[in-house]
Amino acid sequence: MVAVIRTIDLNADLGEDDSVAGIARDIAIMDVVSSCNVACGGHAGSDKTMRAMLIAAKAKKISVGAHPSYPDRPNFGRISMEIDPAALKASLLEQVRTIRAIAAELETEITHLKPHGALYNDAQDDELLAEMLVEIAQDEALNLVSMAGSVIHQKADVRNLPYISEAFIDRRYTERARLLSRTAKGAVIADDDERTEQGLALAQGKSIVTDDNQLKVIHAETLCLHSDSDGALATAIAMRRALELEGISIAAPTK
Repeated sequence: MVAVIRTIDLNADLGEDDSVAGIARDIAIMDVVSSCNVACGGHAGSDKTMRAMLIAAKAKKISVGAHPSYPDRPNFGRISMEIDPAALKASLLEQVRTIRAIAAELETEITHLKPHGALYNDAQDDELLAEMLVEIAQDEALNLVSMAGSVIHQKADVRNLPYISEAFIDRRYTERARLLSRTAKGAVIADDDERTEQGLALAQGKSIVTDDNQLKVIHAETLCLHSDSDGALATAIAMRRALELEGISIAAPTK
C-alpha cells in the first residue's frame, strides 16, 4: 500500500528575472508556495532582485534558500562547465555569502541551499561536486535540497547534514530518476493538467511515467516548479489547490 504524505513543501526558483513583470510574478508566486530558492548571482540575480525577493519572503513568511550555480550567466547556468574546483568553490561561497549578507541586513535568514541547473544535475552523480556542495552547506549551517537517492544525498547522510529530497512537477524524468535533458523534446512539461497530475503522484508516493514510458517512484519532501516556465503562476495555484483537495497541506520543511 502506498504511503500518503499529508504535508509537503512547495518551492519555486525565483529572482532569476529582474524585469518589473518578472519580479511581480515571483512575488505573486510567494503567495502560493511555502519556500523559495533565490538566484544569487551565478546564473542570474543581482543585489536588487535578491533584496526584493527577501523582503517579500519575509513579509509572506516563507523559507528562503540560496540558489547558487556555475558562474555562467550567458548560459543561465544550464551547461556543465570545465572549471577549476577551487575556483568553483570560491564562486559558490561568494554567491551564498552575498545573499546571506543581504538577508542579515534585512534581519531575516537563509534556511537552505539548492544548487541550480547544470550544477544541480551534475552533482547527483559527481563525487567531487557532491562533496563540495555538502561541505558548503555544512560550513554555512544550511539544509541541502537535492534529489533523493543520489551521490549528493549519500554524502549528506554521511555527514548528518539535514537533507530535503526534491522532485519536479514540470520536468520529465529518465528511467534513472534523473531529469531529462532540456535539449530533449518534452523535457519541460507544458500542460498544466500534466504538471499537477505528476505533482500529485510525487506527493503521494505514487509512480510517475518516465520519458521511456516506464513507471518510477521518486521520493519527495518538496516539490519544485520553475518560475521561468510558461504559466508558472497558474501552475503554482493549480498545484496547491490540487494538493489541498487531496488533504495534503503545504508547509516548509522543519529540519
